[in-house]
Amino acid sequence: MNPYGYTKEVMVGFEEAIKRSKKELAKEGFGVLTEINVKETLKKKLGVDYEEYKILGACNPPLAYKALRAEREIGLMLPCNVIVYRHKGRTFVSAIKPTKTIASLGNPKLKWIAESVEKKLRSVVDRI
Repeated sequence: MNPYGYTKEVMVGFEEAIKRSKKELAKEGFGVLTEINVKETLKKKLGVDYEEYKILGACNPPLAYKALRAEREIGLMLPCNVIVYRHKGRTFVSAIKPTKTIASLGNPKLKWIAESVEKKLRSVVDRI
């Protein structure tokens, strides 16, 4: 486990985990703004083989707007990343813990927003 993310092994394949992640994110008010295929990018740019790994850049517009109003530069930490990856034949889903990343800013106005986002992201991961 890492201190800045919430990770869970899921009992579905990689593509199904991607599909479910997007569906569950939508239930919590998140849209997926970006989707980065790390395996494909590493193969294309470096010629290396890597296991399946995608980064989903998720955004909850109402909460993002509140965060931007509290801290203009918060955009450097947006969107919230959710990753889906394979490791040794197992599938994992992991979401950023905004309470850990945003805490470094020291802006108390962001605390409840980070807590709210983290709760939603954790629910997403738990339901996959």
